[in-house]
Amino acid sequence: MTSAIAASALLVGEHVRLEPLEPRHADGLAAAAADGEVWRKWTTSVPAPEDVPAEIDRRIAAHEAGRIVPWATCLPDGTPVGMTTYCAIDPVNRRVEIGATWLGASAQRTLVNPEAKLLQLSRAFDDLDCIAVEFRTHWHNRQSRRAIAALGAKQDGVLRNHSISPGGVLRDTVVFSILRDEWAAVRAGLLARLGRA
Repeated sequence: MTSAIAASALLVGEHVRLEPLEPRHADGLAAAAADGEVWRKWTTSVPAPEDVPAEIDRRIAAHEAGRIVPWATCLPDGTPVGMTTYCAIDPVNRRVEIGATWLGASAQRTLVNPEAKLLQLSRAFDDLDCIAVEFRTHWHNRQSRRAIAALGAKQDGVLRNHSISPGGVLRDTVVFSILRDEWAAVRAGLLARLGRA
């Protein structure tokens, strides 16, 4: 599982393509970050448009070191609308976190995110035999917390003063997870949201 979970994979659905992140995605991701100026939201870590190439390089380097698996979140025609990753890869305990996820404003509250999560969760549970998938978000990011809960994830707890933001503000991190024995119900819920039940 060590090599499998850290391997890149193209994941394709009806409404979204998760493409292994590459420098060629930079212009589209810069436009996505500018869409609704999502990079200005203080409760998320979205690169400013001019910082997108450096963020891509950082994520690719982390992938090459085996720490994350980064994707460009794209529309079916290949237009990038955001980023997502597997992070906190733990092959010994067969766990992974889906995180460092963001979408441009026009892709939010569409079928892009539910289908992206369906693809990532299917890979984690069905292909990689994970026993748990974790999600983490900022305490004050209520939109993200609602979206994670809507997936069917359960809140595990809050890590208080968990990290320091670039502006020096202490962040409380809310931790959610989906367990393998919950996956069938979560998958059914996601399929229903996508009109495939």
